[in-house]
Amino acid sequence: MSEQGQVEVTFQDRILHMHVDRAAKRNAFTPHMLQELGRAFKRLDEDSDAWVGVLTFAGAHTTSGLDLTAFLPAMQSGTPIFGDTMLDPHALERPCRKPIVCAVQGTTYTIGIELMLACDIAIAASDAKFSQLEPTRGITPMGGATLRFVDRAGWGNAMYHLLRCDVFDAQRAKDIGFVQEIVEPDRQVERALEIAREIAKNAPLAIQAAKKAAWDGVMINPKAGIDQLVPNQMALMKTADAMEGAMAFMQRRPAEFKGQ
Repeated sequence: MSEQGQVEVTFQDRILHMHVDRAAKRNAFTPHMLQELGRAFKRLDEDSDAWVGVLTFAGAHTTSGLDLTAFLPAMQSGTPIFGDTMLDPHALERPCRKPIVCAVQGTTYTIGIELMLACDIAIAASDAKFSQLEPTRGITPMGGATLRFVDRAGWGNAMYHLLRCDVFDAQRAKDIGFVQEIVEPDRQVERALEIAREIAKNAPLAIQAAKKAAWDGVMINPKAGIDQLVPNQMALMKTADAMEGAMAFMQRRPAEFKGQ
């Protein structure tokens, strides 16, 4: 494995599995790792055969955060990390069109929280611990934490953690809506894949429409989400998947969606 870390990408049963691996350094992120993840997200976004993404991390820890020495030149110059061949996994410009399930464990600091909150569903091992500690290093969160803490947890809870830079556990993360399930250590990846397989049973175009309407309603304004509902449904009713869904219902059998 490269000293700069890597992102292993595998594809099976409609699921694109993205596995971050720099375990020897507690998955401390380098620009190279973030760019590889950006390429993987773009592949998920554009590949019509990939219906769901899963983001996981090697070793005992999600990440200790950024490798600041590796990021320092870009942070000082303002040089963009992502190019045209990548999609920002923080979803600061726009989210991936496909749903993404994230699994975290152990130390889940700074960029680890931000990547997790940019995904759609999060599964945490019971040993996970979280901290958005950038201000203790004289910098501020740049990957979406200042937006998503408020969105998920409300203003008071967001300020409680953002301003104190404290460490909190998996149960607290679940209580404030950061994670949706807590599982035993070493079970988080398996559970994330199980949920991804559940999602992949559904009509992918309908799932993508639901995600987009929800995202736009929250991140742009509620009316943007509302305005999509009727046009989206009308478009979906013309798809082969909608016909298959109706036929499967009438014939009392599982639907076999094609993403068409």
